[in-house]
Amino acid sequence: MTAIAPDHVENSLMERRYEDQIEPVNRLLDETRALRPETSVSFVDPVHNIEEARIISLFSNIGIANETGFIDAGSQEASTRMLGMQWQLGLRPEYILPWNVHPWHTPGEANGKFTPPQITSGLKPLLRLLKVVPRASVLIAHGTEAHRLSEQLVKTQNPLLWRRGFKTYKVKSLDGRAFAGSPERQQAHLEEIYAAYSDAMARTGLAPAK
Repeated sequence: MTAIAPDHVENSLMERRYEDQIEPVNRLLDETRALRPETSVSFVDPVHNIEEARIISLFSNIGIANETGFIDAGSQEASTRMLGMQWQLGLRPEYILPWNVHPWHTPGEANGKFTPPQITSGLKPLLRLLKVVPRASVLIAHGTEAHRLSEQLVKTQNPLLWRRGFKTYKVKSLDGRAFAGSPERQQAHLEEIYAAYSDAMARTGLAPAK
């Protein structure tokens, strides 16, 4: 998960996006962008690792693409919540891989609420992602759009899913209305998200922090 970084750090990360541990995913994103040349895509930070990743974090990417050029959980507050959760659970970044429901952005414009066809257009890229992340067997869908795409994924009955014993979880977005309520309500949402990631870790053989 990419946090806010100085320009020279962002440039360094962008230069590293084709390192061995993440190159197939970011090449896939290049190919995905080429399908719609007028758009941009956000890449996956090289801190992640396709050979080690067990968990896909699927984000309902409503809003403007992060200026860093990398996929994130949403606002700075959302990214902070995600990083805090990873730290508390001992979930190292190489064990997860972020992905957007709708990989494409119109430069300079925010993504609004996605239409059903826009959500469905993200299914093929997601299936292609799973093929290049061989150990991923869990998907955690954040927000309504991600929930809908995760349902479509399961309905494909792709052999890859049953071979891996694939499981999906539906949780709140780390951003937006989910965290606009009372502190008690926000805490309940956080606990739900933590529980999903903790269960996913146990399911994939990852030991939580002690």
